[in-house]
Amino acid sequence: MNPILTYLKDLFAFNRIVGKDEHLHGLAEVDYLLHQLIASKKIPGLSISVLKDGNSIFQKGFGFADISKKTLINPETTVFRVASVSKPIAATALAYMVADGILDLDTSFYKYVPYYPKKKWDFTIRQLASHTAGIRGYLGKEYGLNEQYSIKESITIFKDDALLFEPGTDYHYNSYDWVLISLAMEEASGILFEDYIKQKVLLPLNLENTYSATVNGKDNIDNEKLKLATFYSKCPIGFRKSISVNNHYKLAGGGYLSTSSDIVKLGQAYLGKQILNDEVLNQFLTSQVINNAPTYYGLGWQVSNDKKGRSFYGHIGNGVGGYSNFFVYPDQKMVVAILVNCTNPDIQNELDEVIDILISLD
Repeated sequence: MNPILTYLKDLFAFNRIVGKDEHLHGLAEVDYLLHQLIASKKIPGLSISVLKDGNSIFQKGFGFADISKKTLINPETTVFRVASVSKPIAATALAYMVADGILDLDTSFYKYVPYYPKKKWDFTIRQLASHTAGIRGYLGKEYGLNEQYSIKESITIFKDDALLFEPGTDYHYNSYDWVLISLAMEEASGILFEDYIKQKVLLPLNLENTYSATVNGKDNIDNEKLKLATFYSKCPIGFRKSISVNNHYKLAGGGYLSTSSDIVKLGQAYLGKQILNDEVLNQFLTSQVINNAPTYYGLGWQVSNDKKGRSFYGHIGNGVGGYSNFFVYPDQKMVVAILVNCTNPDIQNELDEVIDILISLD
């Protein structure tokens, strides 16, 4: 039988059982929409975890972590590339460094990294974190580099290029901003960036399945031990394995590996006030304003309202072999994490619909 028809048959049976329970109907609709993404071959696999009031209300894997092996996805253990959802992880560590007085958001970047080539204008850590420093983004094949750069070595990629604009006058989203922030964090603390993240974020929040993209500069870690998803890109006949990349140098901007279950723990830590205090965090979770207009970006966090006017903070990520959504809705006390093992799958409209249903649940 056609998989969609089979699914619909099961859904109708479900409807007879739950009757008019709108909450369960909403979850069934979410289940159906995500199943369709797999059945229509838009993505190879997806993991979703949802918390409300700190309790799990929906958690499931769809499709395959590995297509050829028919390996199913487990939201608790299947590890994905989270791409730019790495930025909120890095921003959390930066917030601790600011609170501890190790690094100042409004101090010149050059105080911490004096060897970075001087530009026409000075710029601060806050401007880097908010993408208002004028640093350029990826050019050409830089998006998919497979070089074993340290963070410090990687600045050779862009360090000699001019700023795009005077810092503080415009907004330009890019991941190199966070390469520079992670370098400043290393220089200011004397601790490797990934070690600081582990000490201040991963261990305290019990993010047991969140990892840096490499171990000892080698891409990647033991797949069987980590239950690492296979990374895919779309092709005319379906999916092919993605090109090999080494994301170690851009851990802060897009290099972390994690599970959807771990990512919602991070969001819940913010909702539960487990991280620092409002005085520090409000700086990170407040949209910057340029020329009297909001950028809808704080410091490492997207900060905005959805189409129905509900406020959220979080991040969308897109990288080689991975696509991610991470949203915290403070008024609804809800956290959503969705991870996909495919480059740029073009499914954001469908994910927006899923998230809207979830946030609308009573």
